[in-house]
Amino acid sequence: EMQRAIVGRLKAKRVVDGRVYDRPPQSVTFPYVHVGEVQVIDDEAEGIEAAEVFVTLHSWSRQDSYGGKPEAMAIQAAVRAALHSADLALVGGSLIEIRHRDSRAFVEGDGVTVHGVCTYRALVEAH
Repeated sequence: EMQRAIVGRLKAKRVVDGRVYDRPPQSVTFPYVHVGEVQVIDDEAEGIEAAEVFVTLHSWSRQDSYGGKPEAMAIQAAVRAALHSADLALVGGSLIEIRHRDSRAFVEGDGVTVHGVCTYRALVEAH
């Protein structure tokens, strides 16, 4: 549910022209965002069902005909602007908060592809 809400928000905000994927297509156009790892940690306290949800988002650019590291970092900034402290609607739960945790960017082994990685932590209460 968190992934659906995040993808919907990023597409609505037109981050990388809406090129946000769970599984990028074979002929993907750069730049784009890929929803990566999702980790859910139960966090029950005094009868309240809650969870911490960690979501890793990957941004991809190229140094040849695209913007390289600056573009990857700009994508991460746009993702942060769209998600950090956002009010995302969840089915079956309530988002207490979503916060940016970290971002980094590096050049892949091919020397051309730039990979940005950012992590978000959300607190969710079940209904």
